Amino acid sequence: MTIRLYDLAATEDRRLSPFCWRIKYALAHKGLDFETAPVGFTDIPKLCGGQYKTVPIIEDGAKTVCDSWAITDYLDATYSERPLFTSPQEKAGVRFFDTWFSLEIMTRMFRMFVLDIHDRARPEDQPYFRESREKMMRGATMEQFVAGREEKLPELRHALRPLRMTLGNQPWLGGEKPNYADYIALSGFLWAASVLTLPPLERDDTLNDWLKRGFDLYGGLGYSSKTEALAA
Repeated sequence: MTIRLYDLAATEDRRLSPFCWRIKYALAHKGLDFETAPVGFTDIPKLCGGQYKTVPIIEDGAKTVCDSWAITDYLDATYSERPLFTSPQEKAGVRFFDTWFSLEIMTRMFRMFVLDIHDRARPEDQPYFRESREKMMRGATMEQFVAGREEKLPELRHALRPLRMTLGNQPWLGGEKPNYADYIALSGFLWAASVLTLPPLERDDTLNDWLKRGFDLYGGLGYSSKTEALAA
């Protein structure tokens, strides 16, 4: 039976959620058949009887699971082949990486691209997105929040040093083959690439090779949505 993944979508079929992207990688890693059901921000409360406020959500037969970490737990418990985590220690390390990447990289990207997200969102979703995100900005508009973002590029590139250093010694964050840490980071860049109007990387950044190889995984999964160039 094909698993259904509710996937956050914008105009031009761009896919906006890094958390949905990581579940696409997880499903592909496990060799499971899945289909995506595109939804906008304002569609989410209408799903599954209104019991969830965010995506990803998967439906696997009669079973419904929300939240990316809950979904990974469900997938490994239900489909034991090709585990996402080979040990509790690996999972703990990946969870630490997820926290670091969220705080140090995704937060910086959000400051640069939140207005781009708004502008790529479906017109019917834009009022909700603006109101909800500007509540987080302590009275600033999105336009004010991203002002001077070009000057923040060196800070983001500097923050990416741990990735470059790690990938300078091994092909993947997971070592000789990709693991869920790679999927988390690749998904963050795919989220940015789905909306950005300012490339965050330089053309000679060594991360570009890893990104290309990561987007090529599983039959080019990372190219299954419209994206913009991450390097200029």
